[in-house]
Amino acid sequence: MRSEEYFHRQIQLWGEEAQERLAAKRIVIIGCGGLGSTLALALGCSGIGEIHLVDFDEVSLHNIHRQIVFTLEDQGGNKAEVSAELLRKKNPFVKVQAHPCDFDSFAKSNTLAFDLILDATDNLPVRSKIDAWAKSCRIPWVYASVEAFNGQVCFFDRADFGVFAVSDHTPAGIAAPIVMQVGSFQANLALRYLAGLPIRKDQLHYLYYDEEGELVLKKFKLPVVSEE
Repeated sequence: MRSEEYFHRQIQLWGEEAQERLAAKRIVIIGCGGLGSTLALALGCSGIGEIHLVDFDEVSLHNIHRQIVFTLEDQGGNKAEVSAELLRKKNPFVKVQAHPCDFDSFAKSNTLAFDLILDATDNLPVRSKIDAWAKSCRIPWVYASVEAFNGQVCFFDRADFGVFAVSDHTPAGIAAPIVMQVGSFQANLALRYLAGLPIRKDQLHYLYYDEEGELVLKKFKLPVVSEE
């Protein structure tokens, strides 16, 4: 099997050089639930050379309807390990490493340099820690959150995550389509950045469905952290 055949349609889209850039990249996805499932599938089969998956949690029955990498047979398995095994079956050209632990443990033990961090958690305090870790390592990260019929996505480069009111918020109800839509938006930003295509950094994208079911997208420029 040749990688040129596997990624043929993507190479048609952005060319061989961009695909080669992806093969040289290393990313980490923090959280392998709803958003993390979509990210794992979208990015795991894209040609990114090395992907690390971090999650301490086990697959439960109530996860499966929206966390699209899992089946009924996966109940009780660690989410990062189950996701990694699926990616290995789908894409022979990616190196996948599962980390069955929480973010704090991963950050303390990690010795690798990453090209991009992707947040797929549902916890604002953890996201604040991801932002601090990313800035200390000088690595950009992509934030996303989703609940009910709305979601947010932002590529953080120099913006300050402190603009968000950090609290231990319990998410509202959720269905699979909006999770997949927001995760795909997040994955598209990541792919464009890693492939060397232009993106808008430090801009919050807020999307929601109004009372008539129409998709609304609003954009907000975030304040940046001084480099002084």
